[in-house]
Amino acid sequence: MVITGKVVREVDINCGGNFLHQFFSHKPHEMAIIAPDTVHRVDLVSGRWGAPGSVISCHFIHDEKINSVKDFIKVDDEKIVFKVIEGDVLQVYNALSFSIHMEEAEDKQSGVWSVNFEKANASIPDPTPYLDLLCGFTKDMNAYILKQANA
Repeated sequence: MVITGKVVREVDINCGGNFLHQFFSHKPHEMAIIAPDTVHRVDLVSGRWGAPGSVISCHFIHDEKINSVKDFIKVDDEKIVFKVIEGDVLQVYNALSFSIHMEEAEDKQSGVWSVNFEKANASIPDPTPYLDLLCGFTKDMNAYILKQANA
């Protein structure tokens, strides 16, 4: 029996939603600069940076070993979706898709990460460690952008 689910996490940011959207759509390869202990490299496989339908390859640390994924990217004005089409995570999950969008309420801005997943059975845990990794990276990226702006 296939089990589907969705997990959502919110990350407070103060660098501005436009910066976050620009970064994840046009500069994901800079993740290796901002968080080299987590992200080893991000390569463009096909398309071009920032173009919908591009495919990227990301090598990152998970469970103390290097993992890789290949993502199909869908970009629109409101959110960015990274659909995993190949990689180590698909050995555990039948399907994974990560998305980020921005939310603003009064004086608070947040990056909201979601992971939609499909797993073969209930004994497989939800992919929350991958969401934790993305949220941690988003905090690092927020700090990096603010540091660059204040330099």
